[in-house]
Amino acid sequence: MKYTYKHTMRACYMGYITQAIVNNLAPILFIIFQDQYNISLEMLGRLILINFGTQIIVDLLTVKYVERIGYRKATVIAHICCALGLMSLGILPQIMSKPYIGLTIAVVIYAIGGGIIEVLISPIVEFLPGEEKASAMSLLHSFYCWGQVGVVLITTFLLKLMGGDMWFVLPIMWASIPLYNLTRFLKVPIVEPHAEVETMSTRALLSTRGFVIALLLMLAAGASELTMSQWSSLFAEQGLQVPKVIGDLLGPCLFAVLMGIGRMVYGIWGHKINLNRALLGSGILCIVCYALTIFATHPFVSLLGCAVCGLSVSLMWPGTFSLTSATYPRGGTVMFGILAVFGDIGAAMGPWIAGVVSDRAGLGLKAGLLVAIIFPVLLVVGILALKNIAVPDELK
Repeated sequence: MKYTYKHTMRACYMGYITQAIVNNLAPILFIIFQDQYNISLEMLGRLILINFGTQIIVDLLTVKYVERIGYRKATVIAHICCALGLMSLGILPQIMSKPYIGLTIAVVIYAIGGGIIEVLISPIVEFLPGEEKASAMSLLHSFYCWGQVGVVLITTFLLKLMGGDMWFVLPIMWASIPLYNLTRFLKVPIVEPHAEVETMSTRALLSTRGFVIALLLMLAAGASELTMSQWSSLFAEQGLQVPKVIGDLLGPCLFAVLMGIGRMVYGIWGHKINLNRALLGSGILCIVCYALTIFATHPFVSLLGCAVCGLSVSLMWPGTFSLTSATYPRGGTVMFGILAVFGDIGAAMGPWIAGVVSDRAGLGLKAGLLVAIIFPVLLVVGILALKNIAVPDELK
């Protein structure tokens, strides 16, 4: 069989589905971890912090060493780590005297794979032949959403079918996805960046005011998205007192569906949309959704705010990637790596801060989400600041 760039794109889509699995499976199981292992909200939030904190470190190492290792080997290593980490999530807490340590080890292992995927999949797509890179990037990132939808739906259904005591079977089952995809990355054609093409240095990028603002946007995007998506399942069950199945379907699942729809719409018609204005609208809508989730008195109205938040954050991460890539076409892997680092910083800090505030305030997760509303506010401020930065005409 002759593999083409279409197979490469499909492998990249599956790579983002893999990342969705490792980022979103554990939060669906948080209520089980809390009940079976007596884990506090802060400790659960710490697992999220460890996940994305590890990804940050791996992001930096990937940027430094990927040219020596090569894109193909690095992506294969990433999928191996994701598979091993997911299997460890199901096994280690069952056999270790301190289950939380087992959970932590598993998270670290699959976070290594997630960090490599985050840095490399986007530039792999960026380097493939073709036009309309912004649309391709948004379409790529939509598969993260569909992966999240699949994780929520299938995991929720199987938990209902098997019972919470059999939760450990699910991570082992999900490990089959990265195991399959690593065989694809062994064969598909990959366009490695050419050494003769001069790219901007890290110092040159960081000395540019527009790029610094882009890093702020990535931090805000990561925190805005992950704070809501990581806590929505537990928030629905404990904070809103709705059954877990209903809470998961109307909270994190619908969140992911709307996020995926938003990214697909931009992937198809993105070339007709003003990216700056779209990002500004996304930030404003996100603020409204957070406020609705926190202050609505009816549980289903609050869940609606949580779900529509998925639409509001849909463009933030891929849109910032595309905007920055178009502004700095010689940014290369270093640029994507630094952007991923700041996105992961936001993804790590946002949910953890929400967990800490919720524990200490004693008011439940609404207190944590109220503090987290600062992140979409930062994104709006950053987009407004970009008005004074020169960008290509097609992005104005």
